[in-house]
Amino acid sequence: MNSVQEIFENVLTKILPKKQELSKIENIVSELKSLLDFRAKLLHIEYTKIEAQGSTGIKNTQLRGDYDIDLFIGLDYDKYKYDYEGYSKNKLKKELKKLFLKLCNNWIIKALGKEYFSEPRLLYAEHPYVTVYYILDKEQIKIDIVLYFDLTLKYIDAHGPITAVDRSPWHGRFIRDNLSLVQKNDVRLLKQFFKASHCYGDKSAVGKVGFIGYSAELLIFYYGDIFALFNEFNQLEKTPLDYFNRSKKELNDVIHFQNDYLIIIDPIDKNRNVASAISERAYKYCKNRIIKFLKEPKDDFFELRAIPEFDLTTLDENTFNNYYIVELSNISDEIHYTINRDKLYSLAESIKATGEKEYTHFERFGVIEFEVYFDDTINEYNIVFYVEFPEISKSYLRKGPLIHQEFHVNKFKKKNPNFIIKGDHLWVETKRDYTDFLSYLSEYVNENIPDNFQINNISNAAAIQTSSAKKTLFILISMVLPFI
Repeated sequence: MNSVQEIFENVLTKILPKKQELSKIENIVSELKSLLDFRAKLLHIEYTKIEAQGSTGIKNTQLRGDYDIDLFIGLDYDKYKYDYEGYSKNKLKKELKKLFLKLCNNWIIKALGKEYFSEPRLLYAEHPYVTVYYILDKEQIKIDIVLYFDLTLKYIDAHGPITAVDRSPWHGRFIRDNLSLVQKNDVRLLKQFFKASHCYGDKSAVGKVGFIGYSAELLIFYYGDIFALFNEFNQLEKTPLDYFNRSKKELNDVIHFQNDYLIIIDPIDKNRNVASAISERAYKYCKNRIIKFLKEPKDDFFELRAIPEFDLTTLDENTFNNYYIVELSNISDEIHYTINRDKLYSLAESIKATGEKEYTHFERFGVIEFEVYFDDTINEYNIVFYVEFPEISKSYLRKGPLIHQEFHVNKFKKKNPNFIIKGDHLWVETKRDYTDFLSYLSEYVNENIPDNFQINNISNAAAIQTSSAKKTLFILISMVLPFI
């Protein structure tokens, strides 16, 4: 038995859910079904099925201690479609949102009237759903209750899903029916590895989004087992995985796949790349950790540890000025953390783009890299930047037209009477708007920060304030920059 196999078996004994956990989830799901069915009959609401989806549901790929339940309620679209005939996509989306909000408020939330259901409330980025906590033996078990249209695979293949979650039950059935118990345990090992690498889900610390549960399940499906996957993981960016056996060229010809770093095609929908949102950074960091693990296998690679705060004493006075932090608080609980995350990534991308180049495309502050990290439990959000040249000259020579381009030369001279001739071009000394990155950063953030954020600090690394900001600095320096 090799050491890698020994480690896998040892880790598995620690992450397999216990029988009492599975029983507890089963009992909660059974009670939820009963309560929802009772109120549905009172309101004369018809549904096709109520089923636990996700890793704790029919997939059975959850880790020990993972009690979160995703309960899906199917609706027959045939009973609703005639109300929306002739609607545009946008109009249909708006009307379906109203329908789901009504059902969530009048049916689902009011069915959860028992004292052991705490804080039932609506949540949604796009698709309204109900989230609630089940209080049991001083434990809080999070439950998401989601409405969807119960479509056939034939319908999805021909027309695509109607809502964003209509594929999800079919994902569950695919994993249930196509992975063996041994493979489901391999999924557990893979999830544990991604979590230990801080590269899992939509709260991934490395990159915008990490590997999700379904992508982990499909990786084991495509490669067969975790040994094969780990041995081939470093080739994943060059190896599209397609259930429909299309060539790499055929997949590259699909327009909406062309900018995707990884390709893992959804067996339920040939037009969907499950890996489209997975960050290149998350992949590269995990690839490096897998290479290290295979060289020197240790249980440590699967241990969940908090991200450490960066040790500021390791930076000298000059290096402090290469790192800048924006520390923020979210002041609106109504906005989902994924929306906040996306807003900050968009803001940081704009800062990078305009910070690297002047409006004339002349180099500005050099190479800029960033990372976003947040802790939504305490509403702290941070962006940290690496800046190649934090202080730059007050002016620069801007290139004008070639000296033989008479029309453009005359126009340039009229606009820039202080021009000089250098080589084959006209040039002019141009004053910069900003000469230090901190001033530029402070003004840009203050002008463009979304209204739901409060700015707590904008500074170089020497004046960093919060624990979460120091963790953000650690992520950029130790988990991102070495792999760019």
